[in-house]
Amino acid sequence: MAENLNTVSRREFLGYAAGALAAPMAFGCGWPTDVGSGDPRLTARPGTPTVAATLGLTRLNLDVGRNANLYVPQSYSPDVPLPLFIALHGAGGSADDWESYYNRADQRGMIFLSIKSWDFSWDLIADASFGKDVKAIDEALMKTFERCAVDASKISFGGFSDGASYALSLGVSNGDLFTHLVGYSPGFIASAPPTVGKPKIYISHGTQDAILPVNVSRLSTVPILREAGYDVTYEEFDGAHIVPAAISESALDWFLAVPQG
Repeated sequence: MAENLNTVSRREFLGYAAGALAAPMAFGCGWPTDVGSGDPRLTARPGTPTVAATLGLTRLNLDVGRNANLYVPQSYSPDVPLPLFIALHGAGGSADDWESYYNRADQRGMIFLSIKSWDFSWDLIADASFGKDVKAIDEALMKTFERCAVDASKISFGGFSDGASYALSLGVSNGDLFTHLVGYSPGFIASAPPTVGKPKIYISHGTQDAILPVNVSRLSTVPILREAGYDVTYEEFDGAHIVPAAISESALDWFLAVPQG
């Protein structure tokens, strides 16, 4: 069983994938070259909620003109901060692409947030710059932290395909907020200064992926991150450009694992 995380046609997606792979990717000091302009830093931080959370699904209407879906598990209590998983869709997708994660949020006792990109894909892919999507993500996080008690030691930022590339690229500049980064079949990682902290990273990729070939992760993204000092868990699976249910479960097992020692 595979997750349905991308609604774009294969022909359109191939064009975007080609653009993603053309992003700057040098190996100086084990890290990619900086990309474009814009500020990658997020300002939202967890704290004491000031708005009562609604259990289940809440559609957040953001001032920047986008939307986000916030799912609060039935077990939520404002007295007990919960882990937060933030997810970004692939090219042509939407915040609704992650509906299978609502049940997982209930089962795992975590808060789940998915966000819609400003355009067809994320600003770094479309414009080679961090801009409108950073503001939308920041606002969605602010609205989440207003409503929910979040465990600051368990905040994961991830995505699929273009969303994975974006989550990894933006995430390394916000390692003081995100403790974990998840990339399901990413196409690249490229940062804008500064890089902050060292979040743990999980990357998966299908060996039969015809959209973003597995060697992108195997030979480029994963080695670059490891050389830069990141703790990277990497899983390959026999499949195409998808997120198998087993991979979703594996990523959540990794994210929610009880620290040892």
